[in-house]
Amino acid sequence: MIKLHGFALSNYYNKVKFALLEFGIPFEEVPVAFSQDEAMLQHSPLGKVPYIVTERGSLCESQAIIEYLAAAFPEKAIFSPDPWEAAKQRELITFIDVHLELTARNLYKQAFFGGTVTDATKGRTEKLLIHHIRGFRRLAQFTPYLRGEQFSIADIAGFASLPLVGMTTQAIYGRDFLLDVGIDWKPYVKAINARPAAQRVTDDRKAYVEAQKKQ
Repeated sequence: MIKLHGFALSNYYNKVKFALLEFGIPFEEVPVAFSQDEAMLQHSPLGKVPYIVTERGSLCESQAIIEYLAAAFPEKAIFSPDPWEAAKQRELITFIDVHLELTARNLYKQAFFGGTVTDATKGRTEKLLIHHIRGFRRLAQFTPYLRGEQFSIADIAGFASLPLVGMTTQAIYGRDFLLDVGIDWKPYVKAINARPAAQRVTDDRKAYVEAQKKQ
């Protein structure tokens, strides 16, 4: 059985967990946090989560894990069987993970963790995010899902990371850059959260946050 390592506050952990739940792939959760211990680095060379452990070894990076699951469980149709549609799903995931979330991550220290980032970082990140979000808006349909009427693996990435982008820009710049281009992500996320797999991810994340508050 696949063992998924990480913690419920991580959006990329939740991306993989959502996919495993949504497509009915058996797995076991193993709680671990970021670490530079050698034991962790043997599985995830940068000490990041998530990573999975299988009978063939370890695999890190959320999208690599998704691609593995799609290849290992072809009957689950994680990506569309149509090559063009599958490529468009991957395109959206790249925009969300790399161009949006990874860019916004430069600001998380101040947005969520009580630290500060430099004005130079804020200025550079603002320009990049505005540019990247406008590009994303040209691709994403939101009718009601990212690729149209059908829920897809791209929406799992959107569910996991779009709220972070919106909340981060609101916290740092006083406005939600997604809303600025007409992406009202809250009802989109709410609609996805009606899916049992998404609700499980949400409930587990909330429980994790509450447990951390008590420590």
